[in-house]
Amino acid sequence: MKPQLLKVATSPTNSFSVRQNMIPYMNNRWHFHPEVELILFHKGSGMQFVGDSIMRFRPNDIVLVGSNLPHYWRFDDIFLNDTDESVAYTTTIHFMENFWGDRFLHLPENKQIKQVLHRAKRGILISGKAAKKVTKLMTKAHMLAGAHRVISLMKCLTAIAEEEEVTQLSSIGYQADLSDVENERINAIYEHTLTHFKRKIPLEEIAAIANMTPNSFCRYFKEKTGKTFSQFMTEIRIGYACKLIVDNKMSIKQLCFESGFNNFSCFHKSFKQIMGKTPQNYQKQYESGALSTKAE
Repeated sequence: MKPQLLKVATSPTNSFSVRQNMIPYMNNRWHFHPEVELILFHKGSGMQFVGDSIMRFRPNDIVLVGSNLPHYWRFDDIFLNDTDESVAYTTTIHFMENFWGDRFLHLPENKQIKQVLHRAKRGILISGKAAKKVTKLMTKAHMLAGAHRVISLMKCLTAIAEEEEVTQLSSIGYQADLSDVENERINAIYEHTLTHFKRKIPLEEIAAIANMTPNSFCRYFKEKTGKTFSQFMTEIRIGYACKLIVDNKMSIKQLCFESGFNNFSCFHKSFKQIMGKTPQNYQKQYESGALSTKAE
């Protein structure tokens, strides 16, 4: 996959960017940038792609994305309709690793910050006590100025570094191809899949979207993502099934078919394989408040 290089807007009066965003389709593409990104989802849900990781995101999730790690947040359709009842809302901080000077991260006192930025090269999902602490800091960060602004970012990164309940997102072996820009192709593949995953998507159909023959598409997709298109589809469907379980508006068997599966046994097996628990256990843990976003 060859994502789009995104240029992050900067201000001459600030060394890094903090913005609150209510436009869910802004940068709603597979992209990367040299800046590290720390994003907090206040409101809104959808599918999250970070490197080769695919999962649902939901309100109160916090993700730290390292420099040049491709990512893409595709909000659910309800948040793309520009209605007052479904306004997506995020706070995002972008900063260069060396914005505070080349020597800063090499200071012995900043070993923790250096380590967490290294881990962020695979993407980090923050939970536990750190998530609550970072949420408070990020919510206030855009109102701060001067040294208080820098200190706020340092506190965020330190809280993440000290938290044990974090999840590495992308696999260790993942390497993005950032040379040539083929963003139109991969975005077309993503958008078509996310729009039509509830039905069967023939290989010939998705290959045509990528302007390839089926055999060429299979080789291309496996080489760039490390997974087959069938695996990719299954992960998206399971992610959507998780949303339906949380919404709690239909039975497990009903949401199986609503997610695009034609066989309950296949759905049950795929869910347990990807999430590390059965759909029923996932539902029980969510209802009890004990649900972990990390597969067991």
